[in-house]
Amino acid sequence: MALLFILALIVEYLVIPELVGASKDVYLLGRVTVYWAVAGVVLEAASLFCYAVLTRALLPPEGRPGLSRLFRIDLAAAAVAHVLPAGTIGSAGIGYQLFTSEGLDGTDVGVMMATKGMGSTVVLNVLLWLSLVISIPLSGFHPVYATVAIVGAVLLGAFAAMVIGLIRGGDRAARIVHSIGDKIPGVGGDRLSRIVLQASASVRTLATDRHVLFSALTWASLNWLLDAASLWCFIAAFGRFTNPVGLFAAYGIANVLGALPVSPAGLGVIDSVTPVLLVGFGLTRSVATLGVLAWRLVNFWLPIPAGAAAYISLKVPRGAGLAEMRRALADFIRPGRSARATGNGTPGDGQPGDDQRSAASQAGNSRPAGSGEPGAASGSPAGPDHAGGPQPVDGDRPGH
Repeated sequence: MALLFILALIVEYLVIPELVGASKDVYLLGRVTVYWAVAGVVLEAASLFCYAVLTRALLPPEGRPGLSRLFRIDLAAAAVAHVLPAGTIGSAGIGYQLFTSEGLDGTDVGVMMATKGMGSTVVLNVLLWLSLVISIPLSGFHPVYATVAIVGAVLLGAFAAMVIGLIRGGDRAARIVHSIGDKIPGVGGDRLSRIVLQASASVRTLATDRHVLFSALTWASLNWLLDAASLWCFIAAFGRFTNPVGLFAAYGIANVLGALPVSPAGLGVIDSVTPVLLVGFGLTRSVATLGVLAWRLVNFWLPIPAGAAAYISLKVPRGAGLAEMRRALADFIRPGRSARATGNGTPGDGQPGDDQRSAASQAGNSRPAGSGEPGAASGSPAGPDHAGGPQPVDGDRPGH
C-alpha cells in the first residue's frame, strides 16, 4: 500500500502537471514531421536490441540461447521493471526464471545480470561526465551538475571498490556472504558463496579478455547513445534540432536521478526533469515537453505490452490455444506464483532445475561469464536484471 501511495503521489504531482502543460500545446501535433518520429521508434528498438547483444556478450558461449530469445527475455524483464516501483528487483525474478528455463546455469545468469547492471550504470555515468565536460564551456554551469557529479562519483567509487574486493578478496567475500546466506530462509550460504566465487573469476577474466571487455563496453554505450538519439529524433519531429551534447547531458542527468527506486523506471522523475533541463539548453518548454512525452511513450510505455507479448511467445508453443496464452499472461502478471509452480529452473518446461544444473556444472569445467575459455574456478559454477535463492538486482537500465 505504501508503494502504491508513493506512486500515486508521483503521478499526481509530476506526471499529470506535465500532461496538463502539454495539452496547451497540442496544436503542435499537427506539425509533427513523421519521418523523424519513425526514426525515433527505430532507434529505440535498436537500443533495446543492443541491450540483448550485451546480454549475449556476457554469457558463456556454450549453450547460449539465440539472440531472438535473449531479446525477448530482456524485453519481458523490462516490462516488469516498468510497472513496479524499484522494478529492477521485480524484473530480476522473471528474468532469472526465463534465462534458466533456457538451460543456462543459475550462477552464470546471476553473474551476467550483476555485471550487466553495474557495468551499464558505470558506462552511463562515464558518458554523462564526458557530456558535462563538453557542455559546461558551451552552455554554462547548472547547479544540478554538482549533485549529479557527486552521485556519479559515489556510484563509480562503489563499483571500483566492489571490483577490487572481488579480484583481491574473493575467498573472504565468499565466506562473509556464506554466513549471511545461512541466516536467510530459502537462500543458503552455499549458493551465495558460489555466486561470489564465480563473480570473482568472471571479473578477473573480463579484465584480461580484451575482446569481451571491448564488446561489452561497445554494446552498453550503444544502448545508451541510441536511446538518447531516439529522444533527439522526437524533439526534431516538433521542428527543433538541439545540440546533441547538451541533450545527452540532460538525458544522462534525468536517468541518473530516475534510477532512485521510488517509481517504476523513473516514471515522473525522467518525465519532469528532462524537459526542464532541455529548456536550459535552448529549447522552448512546449517542444521539450511534447518531445519528451512522445519519447517516453516509446521508451517507457510501449515495452510493457511488447514485453508481455514477448513473455507469451517464450512460454507458449506455436499453435497453442487462447487458454494457454491467458495462463501465460497470468503467470507474467503474478511471476511469484509462476516461480513457485515451476521452480527456479522451470522444470515444468522440461529444463533442469537450478540445483541440478549446479551439480552438473560442478562435475565439469565452468566458464566465467562471457569467456570462451574453461573457467579457472573449476567445480564452481559460473555465475544484475534479473540466481537461485538470492536474486541479484538486474541491471535493467536506470530509467528504462
